Amino acid sequence: MRLIISGGGTGGHIYPALAIIEDLLKQEPDSEVLYVGSKRGLESSIVPEQGIKFIALEIQGFKRSLSLENFKTVALFLKSVHESKKIIKDFKPDIVIGTGGYVSGAVVYAAAKAHIPTMIHEQNSAVGLTNKFLSHYVDKIAIGFHEAADQFPKEKVVFAGNPRAQQVANMKSTFKWSDIDLQDNEPTVLIFGGSQGAPAINKAVIGAISEFNQRKYQVVFVTGQKRYQNVMDLLNKTRISSNIKILPYINNMPQVLPKVSLIVGRSGATSIAEITALGIPAVLIPSPYVTADHQTKNTMSLVSRGAALMVKQDDLNPKSLLKAVDQLMHDSAAREKMADNSKKLGVVDSADEILNLARTLIK
Repeated sequence: MRLIISGGGTGGHIYPALAIIEDLLKQEPDSEVLYVGSKRGLESSIVPEQGIKFIALEIQGFKRSLSLENFKTVALFLKSVHESKKIIKDFKPDIVIGTGGYVSGAVVYAAAKAHIPTMIHEQNSAVGLTNKFLSHYVDKIAIGFHEAADQFPKEKVVFAGNPRAQQVANMKSTFKWSDIDLQDNEPTVLIFGGSQGAPAINKAVIGAISEFNQRKYQVVFVTGQKRYQNVMDLLNKTRISSNIKILPYINNMPQVLPKVSLIVGRSGATSIAEITALGIPAVLIPSPYVTADHQTKNTMSLVSRGAALMVKQDDLNPKSLLKAVDQLMHDSAAREKMADNSKKLGVVDSADEILNLARTLIK
């Protein structure tokens, strides 16, 4: 297969694209893959490090307020469409797949106009602007949440889950809690606000540390690299018991996750794909700062099926955090039931599904 794939800006768009590429190269090692991303997005560093051929376009998103910058945005989009047409003509793809982000809008639109088979993948339950725009032009739309279906032309929609789930489900973990000076045979909760950390979550954990010190279960608290020193300064005069480990970041998260008894964190699409692929009980604290409040919608998809608890950020404090964690960590039967419900939602062959769908479009 000759594949052009485009997704950019955040890890939520990039990692599903990488999972699709990884699965394709396992199935068809002779495939040719080109990743088209943006110069500003994380993909400009992440993708080349994977040894994948990469071309960067200059593009930016719309300002939601009236701004002269939006004229520049339109100009850059049109320029990127023009450049994408040339890239497509030179590469001659069998299919073009978009996984979200503004850059995929230009690339997939150009491919559709050139009558190349096209499809998009929508990771979230609330559909992004780019994929809403592209839905009018593409041949097929793969969705990661059933709740997204009625936001697209129904004849194009196929539920496929999130390809990151397949990637995580197939990884073999050799990680042990003793690697970070904890006990291997004790139930452990991981509290993680994302790679940058989440100030609201960090503040609640700091306030609950004295109580966590007294628990029999273990707590791994990941602060985010930029926020680690501040957290440690605030805890300078607080005793930290041996059942608690505070880290700035975990760079081998897929290795760690299978060992986790409960996860507390945000509810981005990639996180939920990983959680459900492995069937991890979760306390989710959706970020209120994302487009269309999609993390709350993502969370409710799990809560309504008994696969997670939700604590809204407005309600988050040391007491509410501790209550939610204790509720599950003190009840192994409840955790086991939640784990079963979570695993039922995981789509561990998602990348396969997306590639099979792509093949139906290639003439």
